Amino acid sequence: MTETTAPVAFPQSRTCPYQPPAAYDPLRSERPLTRITLFDGREAWLVSWHATARALLADPRLSSNRNRPGFPAPTRRFAGIKNRRTALLGVDDPEHRTQRRMVVGDFTLKRAVELRPRIQQIVDERLDAMIAQGPPADLVSTFALPVPSMVICALLGVPYADHDFFETQSRRLLRGPETADVEDARDRLEAYFGELIDSKQRDPGTGLLDDLVHRQLSEGALDREGLIALALILLVAGHETTANMISLGTFTLLQHPERLAELRADPRLVPAAVEELMRMLSIADGLLRMAVEDIEVAGTTIRKGDGVVFATSVINRDEAVYPEPDTLDWSRPARHHVAFGFGIHQCLGQNLARAELEIALRTLFDRLPTLRLAAPAEEIPFKPGDTIQGMLELPVTW
Repeated sequence: MTETTAPVAFPQSRTCPYQPPAAYDPLRSERPLTRITLFDGREAWLVSWHATARALLADPRLSSNRNRPGFPAPTRRFAGIKNRRTALLGVDDPEHRTQRRMVVGDFTLKRAVELRPRIQQIVDERLDAMIAQGPPADLVSTFALPVPSMVICALLGVPYADHDFFETQSRRLLRGPETADVEDARDRLEAYFGELIDSKQRDPGTGLLDDLVHRQLSEGALDREGLIALALILLVAGHETTANMISLGTFTLLQHPERLAELRADPRLVPAAVEELMRMLSIADGLLRMAVEDIEVAGTTIRKGDGVVFATSVINRDEAVYPEPDTLDWSRPARHHVAFGFGIHQCLGQNLARAELEIALRTLFDRLPTLRLAAPAEEIPFKPGDTIQGMLELPVTW
């Protein structure tokens, strides 16, 4: 690396749940690539400009293969499991392309549209239960987490009766706190899916996982370990990210009552609002890659073997693309954000996530027009910077 300025430590925690860490502020304007220091003292490149990010995320000279020696690890927890077999997010083409083709049909825009009535039913049922229980309520545990958990279970063919188990293990997998917790959670989830696959081989159902068992596994296109890894990433990513967006999106809207009033006055704004919230919140902050060749970009040489980290919370606030980027603006064309990534690894479930967010947020504020925080905003706990961003709890009343 050729820069001489002191590296910035990455990741850092936010002081406001919907704003990037203050220490990232210089990264937003000074240069498109900056040195950072990871937990173990290793340096990597951090990408902070929108155009540079999209160019590099589409560059095949950057690898997502976490098994490569020297692949960047932002936390000790990640380092402890990065060599475990990972599907989709942690592999390159052609393996990535093969895996994606196996499941992409269930995540198309057409399929998301077909699922909207079922999503609406789930949202209504969860709100019925929350309203019947009465205020106050924790929106995370009563609504934001159950909705996407129920949706992804229905899609995959995973019994929702097991949700306490897999939600707990997913939480441990993503947040630890120790490496041993992460490794144990991964072991437990893999064992769970192994047993579920055995069950589906004996008694087929109708979910995506059943299709994979009786087509790809039985025909030899996918081995058992690969199917377990694929099922694990679909389940964990399929509920954790959307749950965090629902809770943090709700908190953000309640902190911006003038923007919320606009949505209530014109529900047609909801799809644009979802895009803008995804841009502004950038809950998956820190996409990881490793250079497999030297890359010349923006006047900088990324050397073979260098780690590259994409700070989505900074990239999505590039003033060259988003004027007044710290302001919620339903009229801005925010669709080109990188909250879902970009390139071949762009989020497989983005169509489903958009449908869930649109239905969940619209229905929540329609049915509870007096919804408000049940505690001072500054006292409500949110997640640290070394995991997916979101609210740990969200006490509300109405």
